[in-house]
Amino acid sequence: MIIRDYIFMVLLFFLAFFIWVRDLAWISSLENTLPIILSLPLFIWLGWPWKFKTGRDYPQFGSLMICSIGFVIGVLLNSTFVLALSWTGILWSWLSSRLDRESAMSIRRLLILPILAFPWLALEGDMVGWWFRLSSAWVTSKIFSIMGFDVLHEGTRIIVQGLPVGIGEPCSGINVLQSMLIAGCALAYIYLGKKPAYWLNLALLILIAWMANTARIIIICIAALTLSPEFALGLFHTYGGWFVLFMMLCLTWIIFSIQRRLLQEAPIKP
Repeated sequence: MIIRDYIFMVLLFFLAFFIWVRDLAWISSLENTLPIILSLPLFIWLGWPWKFKTGRDYPQFGSLMICSIGFVIGVLLNSTFVLALSWTGILWSWLSSRLDRESAMSIRRLLILPILAFPWLALEGDMVGWWFRLSSAWVTSKIFSIMGFDVLHEGTRIIVQGLPVGIGEPCSGINVLQSMLIAGCALAYIYLGKKPAYWLNLALLILIAWMANTARIIIICIAALTLSPEFALGLFHTYGGWFVLFMMLCLTWIIFSIQRRLLQEAPIKP
């Protein structure tokens, strides 16, 4: 690395810090902030070792200018998502010019992590959260109905055996989605990073995140019916959610490890 690289890193840090602190509404609980905090360290760790060129190559002016304009547009539109995309574009404009070819090809597969290192889902994912809530409520009502319970379903609200269950914004699954995407991307890169299936599995992570959130709602409803609503909404609500997320991460690990074994080339016989 040369002095210009360190200057660029400092600039990127201050731009990232600006995005993080411009709206602190996302810093509300550990499950909100921890995945975002860990995303960039994961990006650095998975991309290690970083093999920089010894020359003094410059980033492409055109791409760097487009990303910089995008950053200004993100500020004007007050859009964290546009800012995250623009910041990642500036990062890639620098890295693609300074890393050797092999390192750059590997790092390109990890660029989803810098995008997820900013709280655009927590701040601007209302529509995604609403669809998560609506579909989870529908599936939960159908499952309890199949189990023989008396169920009434109205939008994001269900009544099971006379017990009202409102699936509000804290149950939207946005935090689960952010956590699953970050952790799942890391696992996908470790197991499938150099295979085309890596990109397909990134879409699979969204489905697994939805499954995790739906399973969490179902388990909370079961706890409220069998024990008490107070118990279900107390510590069980928090730690039960973390447990479901852990189980879904284990499921993701199993899926990726099976895929890697299936995609491994058969040994060449002499």
